[in-house]
Amino acid sequence: MQKLISVIVPTHNEGKNIFLIWNALIKVFENLAYELEVVFVNDGSTDNSQNVIENLALSDERVKFIEFSRNFGKEMATTAGLNSARGNAAILIDADLQHPVELIPEFIVKWEAGADTVIGVRKKNKGEGLVKKIGSYFFYKIMNHIGETKIIPRATDFRLINRKMINEFNNFSEHNRITRGILDWMGFKKDFVYFDAKERINGKASYSTYKLLKLSTSTFISHSLFPLKLAGKLGSIIILLSGPLGLFIFVERFILNDPFGFAFSGTAILAVIILFLVGIILVCLGLIALYIGNIQNEVYNRPMYIVRNRNKKSFSNEVFVDAVDNSACVVSLKNNNK
Repeated sequence: MQKLISVIVPTHNEGKNIFLIWNALIKVFENLAYELEVVFVNDGSTDNSQNVIENLALSDERVKFIEFSRNFGKEMATTAGLNSARGNAAILIDADLQHPVELIPEFIVKWEAGADTVIGVRKKNKGEGLVKKIGSYFFYKIMNHIGETKIIPRATDFRLINRKMINEFNNFSEHNRITRGILDWMGFKKDFVYFDAKERINGKASYSTYKLLKLSTSTFISHSLFPLKLAGKLGSIIILLSGPLGLFIFVERFILNDPFGFAFSGTAILAVIILFLVGIILVCLGLIALYIGNIQNEVYNRPMYIVRNRNKKSFSNEVFVDAVDNSACVVSLKNNNK
């Protein structure tokens, strides 16, 4: 029986590109020994995207679609697609044809060679502005310096993930999410495909600069507690600087009667005292932030760990969920001690 590959295509006002991406996928899979299902997720489009998708679904049963009641964003569209995917593996791809469809066989080869996820990494992006290039560079630099999850620079949503990762991803319930961040957090065995992004054929990118800034802010908050801890770190620095300075002023002015002739004014002494107190306040805020960070982690309710594989014969009285084929099967093992 041939394995099934699910291709997830989030769409927002891509009416002119939907048939093009579908036709490109058909041509690629004609030469592959895999079954295909394409899941279009219409993210509140205001053009004719839904009509085009429905006509495709009527003409070809391999086309599935999900239509949102409004625009919820690409991350939600990707999530809905993965929630509905039935394949042994899923490929995430944009509808604007900037992701090279012809590289899909390379993704599949690396998956069959043992990779749990194959990530498309962009080398160049035709038509990318200078502001986006600079913003992207600093985003990855800062994120990988302060984040708990290392994000691969210039990695894209163009990627393949296996059924095990799909099942684990579907367990995540957080609302404010970035899909690639969650997938990177999960770990698993990775491989990479490098590509030059093509120019968009029709329409304009739905992700404005504002949306990209909002997404990057969400990523910082979701995958790093550094912003929460920042107040405490600043407070500690202020205390380390103002504390010894205040002690020196007190000894020099009031105990030694100003032997060095600094003649610290009352205003200067008051400023140092205020600075020291500000440091204490910031340290207290930092301690509160640590508790907020713990609450945040608990609210996310992410799995404490994820098992990639295990020798089931080594365990007894256990129930495991396997995802070797399209549907999960539950296997109950008998007690080996009996």
